[in-house]
Amino acid sequence: PDLGPEPKATRTYFSIYFCMTGLHGIHVVIGMIVIGWLLYRAMKGEFGPEYFTPVDLGGLYWHLVDLIWIYLFPLLY
Repeated sequence: PDLGPEPKATRTYFSIYFCMTGLHGIHVVIGMIVIGWLLYRAMKGEFGPEYFTPVDLGGLYWHLVDLIWIYLFPLLY
């Protein structure tokens, strides 16, 4: 059925929408890989009170991705 003319900005909006959500999804997958790698290393006993920098950096990355989604979600919806 013909729904009438498409609004001018529709294609632009959906292009930005899919690019931003796709880019965010890629970063989430990267974060899950990092968390898995950290879990593997932690199970081997590589981290302790003296050395835990990768755990800190992995947590910072994960929360950065989370923080970006907090701004991205209201922007797109």
